Amino acid sequence: MEDFSTRTYGTSGMDNRPLFGETSARDRIINLAVGGFTSVVVLVTVISSFVFPSLPPRPLNVFFAVCILLACGSAIMLIFWYRQGDLEPKFRNLIYYMLVSIVLLCLCANLYFHDVR
Repeated sequence: MEDFSTRTYGTSGMDNRPLFGETSARDRIINLAVGGFTSVVVLVTVISSFVFPSLPPRPLNVFFAVCILLACGSAIMLIFWYRQGDLEPKFRNLIYYMLVSIVLLCLCANLYFHDVR
Protein backbone atom coordinates (compact mmCIF):
# COMPACT_ATOMS: atom_id res chain seq x y z
CA MET A 1 0.00 0.00 0.00
CA GLU A 2 1.01 3.56 -0.60
CA ASP A 3 2.28 5.58 2.34
CA PHE A 4 -0.25 8.34 3.07
CA SER A 5 2.29 10.69 4.69
CA THR A 6 4.10 11.25 1.36
CA ARG A 7 1.09 12.43 -0.63
CA THR A 8 1.32 16.01 -1.85
CA TYR A 9 -2.20 16.36 -3.34
CA GLY A 10 -1.15 18.23 -6.45
CA THR A 11 1.25 20.65 -4.79
CA SER A 12 4.88 20.90 -5.79
CA GLY A 13 6.07 19.47 -2.50
CA MET A 14 5.14 18.99 1.09
CA ASP A 15 2.57 21.62 1.95
CA ASN A 16 3.03 22.87 5.52
CA ARG A 17 0.79 25.93 5.33
CA PRO A 18 -1.52 26.29 8.35
CA LEU A 19 -5.07 25.11 7.98
CA PHE A 20 -8.04 27.47 8.16
CA GLY A 21 -8.25 29.13 11.55
CA GLU A 22 -4.65 28.43 12.52
CA THR A 23 -1.99 31.11 12.47
CA SER A 24 1.76 30.82 12.44
CA ALA A 25 4.00 32.55 14.98
CA ARG A 26 5.08 35.04 12.31
CA ASP A 27 1.46 35.99 11.57
CA ARG A 28 0.72 36.44 15.28
CA ILE A 29 3.72 38.72 15.72
CA ILE A 30 2.70 40.83 12.71
CA ASN A 31 -0.89 41.03 13.97
CA LEU A 32 0.21 42.09 17.45
CA ALA A 33 2.68 44.67 16.11
CA VAL A 34 0.20 46.28 13.71
CA GLY A 35 -2.63 46.18 16.26
CA GLY A 36 -0.44 47.52 19.06
CA PHE A 37 0.90 50.39 16.94
CA THR A 38 -2.60 51.33 15.80
CA SER A 39 -3.90 51.21 19.38
CA VAL A 40 -1.15 53.52 20.64
CA VAL A 41 -1.72 56.00 17.79
CA VAL A 42 -5.49 56.04 18.40
CA LEU A 43 -4.98 56.48 22.15
CA VAL A 44 -2.60 59.42 21.62
CA THR A 45 -5.05 60.98 19.17
CA VAL A 46 -8.03 60.68 21.51
CA ILE A 47 -6.06 62.17 24.40
CA SER A 48 -4.78 64.96 22.15
CA SER A 49 -8.31 65.81 21.08
CA PHE A 50 -9.23 66.64 24.68
CA VAL A 51 -5.97 68.28 25.79
CA PHE A 52 -4.79 70.37 22.81
CA PRO A 53 -4.73 73.28 22.13
CA SER A 54 -6.13 74.08 25.58
CA LEU A 55 -8.78 73.01 28.02
CA PRO A 56 -11.77 72.91 27.59
CA PRO A 57 -11.55 70.93 24.35
CA ARG A 58 -12.88 72.28 21.10
CA PRO A 59 -16.07 70.50 19.98
CA LEU A 60 -14.60 69.88 16.52
CA ASN A 61 -11.62 68.07 18.05
CA VAL A 62 -13.92 65.85 20.11
CA PHE A 63 -16.06 65.16 17.03
CA PHE A 64 -12.92 64.15 15.11
CA ALA A 65 -11.97 61.74 17.92
CA VAL A 66 -15.47 60.23 18.00
CA CYS A 67 -15.31 59.61 14.23
CA ILE A 68 -11.96 57.85 14.65
CA LEU A 69 -13.36 55.69 17.45
CA LEU A 70 -16.36 54.75 15.27
CA ALA A 71 -13.97 53.66 12.49
CA CYS A 72 -12.08 51.61 15.09
CA GLY A 73 -15.33 49.91 16.11
CA SER A 74 -15.82 48.29 12.72
CA ALA A 75 -12.16 47.21 12.58
CA ILE A 76 -12.44 45.69 16.06
CA MET A 77 -15.52 43.71 15.02
CA LEU A 78 -13.71 42.35 11.94
CA ILE A 79 -10.70 41.40 14.06
CA PHE A 80 -12.98 39.67 16.57
CA TRP A 81 -14.74 37.66 13.87
CA TYR A 82 -11.42 36.84 12.19
CA ARG A 83 -9.95 35.51 15.43
CA GLN A 84 -13.06 33.36 16.02
CA GLY A 85 -12.62 31.82 12.59
CA ASP A 86 -15.86 33.22 11.16
CA LEU A 87 -14.02 35.11 8.39
CA GLU A 88 -11.83 33.66 5.68
CA PRO A 89 -8.09 34.43 5.78
CA LYS A 90 -8.41 36.78 2.78
CA PHE A 91 -10.14 39.28 5.09
CA ARG A 92 -6.82 39.80 6.90
CA ASN A 93 -5.75 42.15 4.09
CA LEU A 94 -8.96 44.15 4.54
CA ILE A 95 -8.25 44.42 8.26
CA TYR A 96 -4.69 45.66 7.55
CA TYR A 97 -6.09 48.19 5.06
CA MET A 98 -8.59 49.49 7.62
CA LEU A 99 -5.89 49.79 10.30
CA VAL A 100 -3.60 51.74 7.95
CA SER A 101 -6.53 54.02 7.08
CA ILE A 102 -7.19 54.61 10.78
CA VAL A 103 -3.52 55.45 11.41
CA LEU A 104 -3.57 57.95 8.52
CA LEU A 105 -6.78 59.48 9.85
CA CYS A 106 -5.12 59.82 13.27
CA LEU A 107 -2.12 61.47 11.64
CA CYS A 108 -4.41 64.03 9.97
CA ALA A 109 -6.24 64.60 13.24
CA ASN A 110 -3.02 65.17 15.19
CA LEU A 111 -1.76 67.61 12.56
CA TYR A 112 -5.05 69.50 12.86
CA PHE A 113 -5.06 69.45 16.67
CA HIS A 114 -1.52 70.87 16.86
CA ASP A 115 -2.14 73.52 14.14
CA VAL A 116 0.65 72.30 11.86
CA ARG A 117 0.77 74.30 8.66
